[in-house]
Amino acid sequence: MRPIFFLSDFGLEDPYVGVVKAVLWEKAPGVPVLDLAHALPPQDLRRAAYALFEAVPYLPEGGVILAVVDPGVGTRRRAIAALGRRLYVGPDNGLFTLAWLLDPPIRAHEIARTSPPSPKGILPLPGWAPGGHTFHGRDLFAPAAAHLALGLAPEGLGPEVPVRDLVRLPLSLTPGPQGEVLTFDRFGNAITTLLRAPLGGFVEVAGKRIPIRKTFADVEKGEAVAYLGSAGLLEIGINGGSAQEALGLREGTPVVIAPPPSAPPPPEGPRR
Repeated sequence: MRPIFFLSDFGLEDPYVGVVKAVLWEKAPGVPVLDLAHALPPQDLRRAAYALFEAVPYLPEGGVILAVVDPGVGTRRRAIAALGRRLYVGPDNGLFTLAWLLDPPIRAHEIARTSPPSPKGILPLPGWAPGGHTFHGRDLFAPAAAHLALGLAPEGLGPEVPVRDLVRLPLSLTPGPQGEVLTFDRFGNAITTLLRAPLGGFVEVAGKRIPIRKTFADVEKGEAVAYLGSAGLLEIGINGGSAQEALGLREGTPVVIAPPPSAPPPPEGPRR
């Protein structure tokens, strides 16, 4: 059996997460299901793509990543299972773009042959036809993830899809010097697309020049600081505050790494 790692934007106020996990339990009893995140901003593919990028290096090879952030649910967008060193189940909408930079898929299948769960142990109501077309997490992706977690062949899910045809968001990660704000975490820290944070240098963003340091406490309370974040990307924060609010940043705001100021030339010695 393979463990399942579950990420969504379903939140915890509604029963959606619990229902998906109940379907997983029914179809793959005994398979461990671990939650990655469920309070992501609704329908925010950039934020979800970053969350997967941050998580994937710490998830075991062979694990099943079930990710459901699906603004196009019920439309003709594809449902996919992609195979790299891990197995990815979710909508083909670019959600896995950044994760696949670390763990590129070598094969993919459209999810077309799963059976949705049906209500059990209840009295039918006259005219009631539960199901609909807006809960693919329950009806499509959970059965597919359970199929893979049990070690069954991905070919059983549906026809093969060329890897080159999988949807990817227009995002790239770069050493710089030019990048952009990728997304924000719940503290208002700005995560950028830059892969390095040279100590002693500066970043220029939103008309401000911000020092690059190791951590928040290296600047005074309320001051802005850039640093290397836990996912290995340059981030911009405020010591004790929100960079998103204080600096007026948005997704896509340009960010530039500036070199540290040049040291002044040494004083000339006495002339003879």
